[in-house]
Amino acid sequence: MTLSQTMVQTADAIEQMLDHLLAAADGPENRLIEAMRYATLGGGKRIRPFLAVQGAKLFNVSERSALRTGAAIEMVHCYSLVHDDLPAMDDDDLRRGRPTCHKQYDEATAILVGDALLTQAFEVLADEDTHSDPAVRAALVVALARASGVEGMVGGQMIDLWAEDNDLDIPAITRLQRMKTGALIRVSCESGAILGKAPEAARQALIAYAHDLGLAFQIADDLLDETGDEAAVGKRVHKDADAGKATFVSLLGIGRAREQADMLADQAAKHLEMFGEKADPLRDLARFVVERST
Repeated sequence: MTLSQTMVQTADAIEQMLDHLLAAADGPENRLIEAMRYATLGGGKRIRPFLAVQGAKLFNVSERSALRTGAAIEMVHCYSLVHDDLPAMDDDDLRRGRPTCHKQYDEATAILVGDALLTQAFEVLADEDTHSDPAVRAALVVALARASGVEGMVGGQMIDLWAEDNDLDIPAITRLQRMKTGALIRVSCESGAILGKAPEAARQALIAYAHDLGLAFQIADDLLDETGDEAAVGKRVHKDADAGKATFVSLLGIGRAREQADMLADQAAKHLEMFGEKADPLRDLARFVVERST
């Protein structure tokens, strides 16, 4: 299959898993579940669960284990988008081409959606249905917690807020994005190795791949924010420039930023040599990340 076909197949499988995990309930709390489903289902490229599923295939992990792990990571990603869109953060009205969660429902519900998705992600990973070995489940929980918290995504978001009133250079922006965006990409790649109890060399190869992929992904995002069309991208563009934030594009320029993204994508692919042809979908994804238009 082509990368596009593989991504669609994986996204459909993740959609089904999320639909199963976010089942409706009786009572007033069902409004929260409806909002969780609104924020999670029916959109997105599912890049993070794709990384988890494809990484797991390298080690012959069961599909159900991989899909549950990918769905848990996607829950955390979707929670972060809901909270990022709130007026106290980025104050966005559009996400994936439709109203953001707090616009479709209300701010209080959107806050609860993030809270609920985050906690449910860890419930999914800790469940026996994800893996029979409790040590593996514990390792997944620890890895996702570190990637999501003050050492990762949330810490990176704090630096991003601080950057609104402070100038960042390239090393500082690189650190910010390794935390805010890269940490969740890293755990997505690493989770397959954890599920498969892979040797350390294989795990480190996937971490190195994730490191370069994450930076390439962020530079591509910065380029889309600078040059993309809102209708095509599905969210507000020129946000960073309007906020006066330094980005890879503002500091390097569009041409050099594209070159850097291409170099990182090629470098990411080289980290996968030990896996042979089984890693071709991951290699193809590195190129997709820097060539995407949405």
